[in-house]
Amino acid sequence: SESLPEGWVMKESSSRPNVFYYFNKYSGTSQWEKPTGPAPKPSGNSKVRASHLLVKHRDSRRPASWKSDNITRSKEEAIQMLTQFRERIVSKQVSFADLAKVESDCSSAKNGGDLGHFGRGEMQKPFEVATYALKVGELSGIVDTDSGVHIILRTE
Repeated sequence: SESLPEGWVMKESSSRPNVFYYFNKYSGTSQWEKPTGPAPKPSGNSKVRASHLLVKHRDSRRPASWKSDNITRSKEEAIQMLTQFRERIVSKQVSFADLAKVESDCSSAKNGGDLGHFGRGEMQKPFEVATYALKVGELSGIVDTDSGVHIILRTE
């Protein structure tokens, strides 16, 4: 395998076999262009603030929530739901907070999905990586953790 600058790994595209992309281990971001230097590391130990909308599925760590005692939907169904929620937010049909209040499987729903401030090491790694990679005001794509699938809005 070819050697890459520090912090980068090469991965094969799941939708395009034999097509490869480059993944920054520090920020969780990816790019098609071969990196020419070390992967940029996210800045320091600063705290961030984010809101999220969680959709749990039957393989979630705890497949129950304030909305349902027994969540039976598949991960694929959860991703479909979240994709539709994201489209409604992006198209401004509904605000992130208003949708999170009624649709999120997290107890943070009562706060419009607001998780407050957190630093590195306080959240599951994929969630942390995605949040730190977002700019303030930016909405993530779908983030998969042991809890379920999320969309994340970085607020600070």
